[in-house]
This record gives sequence, structure tokens and C-alpha cells, in this order.
Amino acid sequence: MRDEVHYEIDDGVAWLTINRPHARNSLSKAVRHGLFEGVRRFNADDGAKVLVLTGAGDKAFCAGGDLKEMSEEKLTIPPVDYVPQFGRNIEVLKPTIAAVNGAAFAGGFLLAQTCDLCIASTTATFAISEVKVGRGSPWAAPLPQMIPRRVAMEIVLTGAPITAERAYQIGFVNQLAEPDQLRERAQALAQQIVANAPLSVLAGKQTMALTAEYPLRDAFDRAEKIWAPVYSSEDAQEGMLSFAEKRAPRWQGK
Repeated sequence: MRDEVHYEIDDGVAWLTINRPHARNSLSKAVRHGLFEGVRRFNADDGAKVLVLTGAGDKAFCAGGDLKEMSEEKLTIPPVDYVPQFGRNIEVLKPTIAAVNGAAFAGGFLLAQTCDLCIASTTATFAISEVKVGRGSPWAAPLPQMIPRRVAMEIVLTGAPITAERAYQIGFVNQLAEPDQLRERAQALAQQIVANAPLSVLAGKQTMALTAEYPLRDAFDRAEKIWAPVYSSEDAQEGMLSFAEKRAPRWQGK
């Protein structure tokens, strides 16, 4: 793993940290490569059930692209695989959480958006700031599915930052945490997921994505197919048995 991105496991939870606080955790080439590397490692790590993505320090989660580097490279249209976008350029079947510790601007907003859940420090701010520097945000296309359309329009057209409280009010952020409690709260949220039946968690994540891709009737049909093997699994029997026996379930993931 590259120095600019750290990967560690904490009790079944993978933490992927952008470690470039001196540059507001901006997306240099090394950081972008490190993020892809870390996500692939998470995908292959059977001991990691949930991924938490965060930034080092308390000023920035990720301030977006490294504009100096982009200028030197005369970057025009970023390739689709420029930065990880879960479900677009890299598949991530297991749950992901963004732990936003500071400014999440441009590509930082993208990273927060691409995760399944988001918990933010009360001091965090969010912005799709590309309009301020003449760049683009095609990756923001799913945003109106996450928050009200007019709010999404305002964020994209003005480039103005919104507070963590505002992001929470509009449903972009799931939970708020005091800065010194962010890691603890993100870990606790991840542990709630880790404690659940693995097959049900994976199927639940797939189900939530269906109506964004298919008409409702088709989504129901596909959901039934996703859940059929879960109902037939050993874990499904174990869940009912453990409830009847008043003990904690022993999940096997099969």
C-alpha cells in the first residue's frame, strides 16, 4: 500500500485513509492509485466486512483533484477510471461508509457520494466546486436520486459549500458526530452491519440499487431472485434457531 493511502483492519472493518493532510488530501496520481489498490484489497479480504473511507487530519476529507498536478499534465477530460466510483468503474459488493472529517469538495464530494452511507464531523463541509474552476462533474448524475432535485441543482450550479448540518437535513449524510468522536461513531456504525447475517447484508445492498436501474415491477422480480438463496441459506435457519434459543447467532456466510 502506498504511503499516501493507508489500509488497516479494525475488528472486521477496513479503514482506507487518504494520508495527504498537508495538501488537503487532494487526489494526486499516487492517491488515486492507492485508493484503487485499497478497494481491490478490501474486495479480496474475507476478513473485512465493511469499508470505511476517510481522510487524515481534521481539515479536509478530500479537497478534490490536485489542480497543480492536473495543470502540469494539461488534463482535459478525466478518464472514467480517474478515481474510484463504486458500481461504475469498480465493483464493491460489500457495504461502504464515508467518514467525512472535513472539507469534501469536488472529487471529495464524489467519494462521499459513492459510498453507501456517510457519517460526517459537525465541522465538515461539502461542495461540488467544479464550476468555480471551469471543470465538470458528470459523476454527480446520481445525486438527484439521493437528495431533492432542486437542492442538487443548487449545489451543482453555485459550487457553494454546504455545512454538515445542511447535508444531514437533505439526507446526504446519515449521521453527524463531534470531530473527536468521528472514528468511534463510524466504527460503531460499521460494527452494526458486521454483526448482521453476511448474505442478507450483501443482498440488501443489491436490492437498494434496483429502482435506480429498473422499473418498479422489474425491480421486484430481480429482488426476489437476489433474496431466494438467502432464504435458503444455512444462516437463515441459524437466525431463527438462535432467536428461539435466545443466543447470539453464529453466522457462516452460507
